[in-house]
Amino acid sequence: MESIRLGRTEIVVSRTAFGALPIQRVSEAEAGRLLRMAYAAGIDFFDTARMYTDSEHKIGVALADVRDEIRIATKSMARDRTTLLQELETSLRELKTDHVDLYQLHNPTTVDYDDPEGAYAGAVEAQRKGLVRFIGLTNHRLPVALEAATSGKFDTVQFPLNILSSADDLTLIETCRANGVGLIAMKAMSGGLIRRPDAAFAFLRQYDNVLPIWGVQRENELEEFLRYEADPPALDDAMRALIERERTELSGDFCRGCGYCLPCPAEIPIPTAARLSLLMARAPYADFLTDEFSEQMERIEECTECGHCRSNCPYGLDTPALLRRNLEEYREFCAAHRG
Repeated sequence: MESIRLGRTEIVVSRTAFGALPIQRVSEAEAGRLLRMAYAAGIDFFDTARMYTDSEHKIGVALADVRDEIRIATKSMARDRTTLLQELETSLRELKTDHVDLYQLHNPTTVDYDDPEGAYAGAVEAQRKGLVRFIGLTNHRLPVALEAATSGKFDTVQFPLNILSSADDLTLIETCRANGVGLIAMKAMSGGLIRRPDAAFAFLRQYDNVLPIWGVQRENELEEFLRYEADPPALDDAMRALIERERTELSGDFCRGCGYCLPCPAEIPIPTAARLSLLMARAPYADFLTDEFSEQMERIEECTECGHCRSNCPYGLDTPALLRRNLEEYREFCAAHRG
């Protein structure tokens, strides 16, 4: 398995990395089986977060005995020093370790490096105490990611990068390279909208300073990425044409499914509902036709326009308008496809 160094850090890991957000959705036993399967295959970088419910716990249970052979990255959404250090203590306990290799500030809108009570100060304190080896930042906002990459304050940046990325987004790759900052690609499959994982893999593999984290929930998903690692798909003319078709089909404003719009007071499942028309066209749709899911979609009628989703969207989307449009298309789809 090929390896990659994260910028100027001492972290050298497999170029196929394990994104542990999806293992929230499976049992502890199944998560453990997937994690051990990944480890046995040579994957040694595991990315999780405090907010990913029991993901840290599952990693700790499954991989504590091989802790010295793997690298763990986790994240905190804390915005102050005290909360961040408290969350780190919880993360270390759940991960069954005395340190994390990479601790990331999770999607802040800004970072105050000089505030002694800020989250960044807490991360630096944790690093000084040996609880954290390196400090990173994750973000969905390109200006914040670029500022972090050039600040000299962060060792890594994590940002959505995939075949749908704009030319502006892709400038982050060379910015990180020039500044010795490791670059981790999240949303490599755009939250499930990209239908061709071979294209997603080939596109990101062309950048030798980018580490994609592939979200894994099922054995067949892990096996697929391991096959690509063993025999990387070529980014040839046919693959480039396919990528252009995907970009054309998904051009314009669409929900990336990042989830920063939540919680919704009306309990609307926004990350799914706001892009449902795309999901129904690009993935098996039987689960979307159930009475239970239909009830969730109809909650869009209860939207109070509180503004929370719109103001928290990193992409500046008019989320309520997207929801209404998707509900209308969903009703039409159900009328045509239900027996």
